[in-house]
Amino acid sequence: MKPNPLSPSLLIVALLAGAANSSLAATPDTPLANLRSGHPRLLVEGDSSFAEMDARIAKSALLRKWKAGLLHDADELLEAPLPRHVLPDGKRLLSTSREVMRRVYTLATAHRFTGDRRYLERCWRDVEAVSRFKDWNPNHFLDTAEMTHALGIAYDWLYADWTDSRRATIRKAIVELGLTPGLKSYRGEARYGWWWKSEHNWNQVCNGGLTVGALAIADEEPELATEILMHALKSVPKAMREFAPDGAYREGPSYWAYGVTYNVLMIAALESALGSDFGLCDHPGFERTVLFPISLAGPTGTSFNFADAKASRPGATFTMFWLARRFQLPEVARFAEPLAKGGALDLLWHREPSAKGSPLPTNLYWRGLEAATLRSSWTDPGAFFVAFKAGSPRINHAQADLGSFVLDALGERWAHDLGPDNYNLPGYFDRGKKRWLYFRNRAEGHNTLTIAPAEGPDQVVNANTKIVRFSDRADLAFGVMDLGPAYAPAATGVERGIALVDNRGVAVRDEIRLKKPAEVLWSLHTRAKIEFADKGRTARLSQNGKTLEARLVSPTGAVFTERPAAPLKVSPNPEGQKHNRGFRTLTVRLDGRDRMDIAVVFQSAGENQAATIAAAAARPLAEWKAP
Repeated sequence: MKPNPLSPSLLIVALLAGAANSSLAATPDTPLANLRSGHPRLLVEGDSSFAEMDARIAKSALLRKWKAGLLHDADELLEAPLPRHVLPDGKRLLSTSREVMRRVYTLATAHRFTGDRRYLERCWRDVEAVSRFKDWNPNHFLDTAEMTHALGIAYDWLYADWTDSRRATIRKAIVELGLTPGLKSYRGEARYGWWWKSEHNWNQVCNGGLTVGALAIADEEPELATEILMHALKSVPKAMREFAPDGAYREGPSYWAYGVTYNVLMIAALESALGSDFGLCDHPGFERTVLFPISLAGPTGTSFNFADAKASRPGATFTMFWLARRFQLPEVARFAEPLAKGGALDLLWHREPSAKGSPLPTNLYWRGLEAATLRSSWTDPGAFFVAFKAGSPRINHAQADLGSFVLDALGERWAHDLGPDNYNLPGYFDRGKKRWLYFRNRAEGHNTLTIAPAEGPDQVVNANTKIVRFSDRADLAFGVMDLGPAYAPAATGVERGIALVDNRGVAVRDEIRLKKPAEVLWSLHTRAKIEFADKGRTARLSQNGKTLEARLVSPTGAVFTERPAAPLKVSPNPEGQKHNRGFRTLTVRLDGRDRMDIAVVFQSAGENQAATIAAAAARPLAEWKAP
């Protein structure tokens, strides 16, 4: 059903009421009731916010370093080529939109720091160039939303420095290239407008970008801004409901950094311009969501990059700073500080962390995602860290990775998630069939089980699996996953338990019950050199002068082998997918039986508690008891 356009009478009532009574409470139907007059008003409360930022910088060596870095970046931008309307892959203008946003924040902040008009004029050249684009590629609406955000900030933060003619140019571009396609989306008048009904990052990014653009010009275009805001405020809760119950972000850490950042930018702009978050911060789980990307980061600094996420350090530090302030989590600010690059919003939202605050939990279970993280220490760079997930491949950007895990120890990552493949591969997002042809989207491309391998999907792609028991005991922190639904065609039951034993080693135990004998592959993808000992019952993984041992506790008679990180002979192997160079796959292959238990332990070479770790892995999962 198409949303009803805002009635003119409601607009008039809202605007007149706002003008007559500045204390009138803003609501989603009268969002401009308390619009802050003048500029800047987006993410800041007038010029005083920049003055306050200058004062904080003067007192902090870290912030002075960040400021110097920002000014260096601004100097480099002075001679950069102008942005061009180019779609490198034939589909997306997104790289240009993001570059323009980076330039706007950097140059506008540099100008406000220094008063140097070179930064102002360079910012104008970029803004003018994109204002003359034929469109901002609304067919891939993320491109339009991010560009609308960029020009909204340019208009607002530099408002006093623009001439009337330049303001008119920017305002026209925001209206015609940003907000008008947005309105067509909300009204159901454009095929590209599906995103406002979605429950994932597109919703947050598109609503967030349009909100900033609307607030930038709200006093000049009140009717248009009001309708945009009304729709955005009714749409974004569809995505924010996904934070319940505990703040997990089911699209993974990369899309947390993307979707939640625009969610935060939207809320921050609403608060600074209208004095209200309209209850958005009250959505269940939102207050804890910042702990999610932090918990996924191993001691190597690399995240558990499930779904279409690249292996990288946690991003969006300014988002973490904002959430740390809003929900009084100084431990989050301390975590984010060494990761921050010192951009404009890092400088704006960083605050010196207080000494108070609770220590970050070492073991966490995320019910909203069905994932868990276990670690032996937050401060030891050589700590053991294992993160794993159940859940469902149905989620946006999800892969057939149920039961998969990553493993850090001794300062190295030993078990890797290979990450996404090329989004432009034919049918990459075709969940009906083609997505499951690509190795990196299949179970065989993850650190999990492959049962009865064949050409079709190797996990049930609409399966919903859960962590059925979780423990944060000091001697045995663990999670047990019921993976049976993922292998339903071949299995009557599949459980995987992963445990951190006495903070000294990791145990992985699988209990597999099949309808009839079938081939089963246990896989682990690693960059380490693999050497075998004990007649193949031990695999020594070596990299960068460190050695981790993988020991096969059960079944008797089974051995480790090594194979390429590539499709099996019976698997699909479409052209164009990545070749996973530098990775090898440690494998246990079993066949000819319908009941099997596979138990593997990981420990540092010569670990003096090897027997204790092996005993935990040998114990049936039914005996893994939570406190």
